[in-house]
Amino acid sequence: MMGLFESKEERFKLVFDDGSQLDDKGKRMILVDKVTGVHYLAWKSGYGGGITPLLDSEGNVIITKSDI
Repeated sequence: MMGLFESKEERFKLVFDDGSQLDDKGKRMILVDKVTGVHYLAWKSGYGGGITPLLDSEGNVIITKSDI
């Protein structure tokens, strides 16, 4: 049985990529977890960054039910 970090396939799919970590706005990305379907907004600029789940207008986590 393979552990969490031993998978040969990438767990996250990059579905949006904009900006540059070298400018003031930073680099913005939307990632989708292939296992859970949860969408995440990731941001990085210089040495800083962050990640958070994306929410819909009702405050629910955005989840893709179909195969990614």
